[in-house]
Amino acid sequence: MNVDGHRQGWEITRDEWRALSLYGRFEQLITWVLAATIGLIVCVAAFRLVSDVVRLLLVQALNPLEHEVFQTVFGAIMTVLIALEFSHSIVHASARPKGIIQVRTVILIALLALTRKFIILDLKLVPASTILGLAVALLALGVTYWLLRNGEGLRLGLRPSPPDAAKPVR
Repeated sequence: MNVDGHRQGWEITRDEWRALSLYGRFEQLITWVLAATIGLIVCVAAFRLVSDVVRLLLVQALNPLEHEVFQTVFGAIMTVLIALEFSHSIVHASARPKGIIQVRTVILIALLALTRKFIILDLKLVPASTILGLAVALLALGVTYWLLRNGEGLRLGLRPSPPDAAKPVR
């Protein structure tokens, strides 16, 4: 447990394990397997990212400001970040009482995936209609995320404002 008494992702006591239904135990085991698998994927992806960056920049002496090199490097970085966020959400889902991944987390991962798509997109090859469709999807997800975040704040008695400036309503 952490300082404020909340369970971390991997912690589960024997009493909690015994209290779980058969399906709850199954769900917990699958969560652990998924988290370990994604953790392995993140490690391999990070290793490949570092080796690719070294190869691109040092061995092939490519300029990181060239558009194709930038797309390759930052596309790989975004892939690792998406996998990390996905892993984080799975580990924390196992710590929640019902073990359910929150919709806000899924929307955040989708926003990251669309952002990655925009980074690796070759604007010379992709039709304008595809870019417009991606932009509309990004805007819809952004608005949904904002509404969820501010709706949660209103339920807690907070004013809708930037996350770092949220203060209780008097």
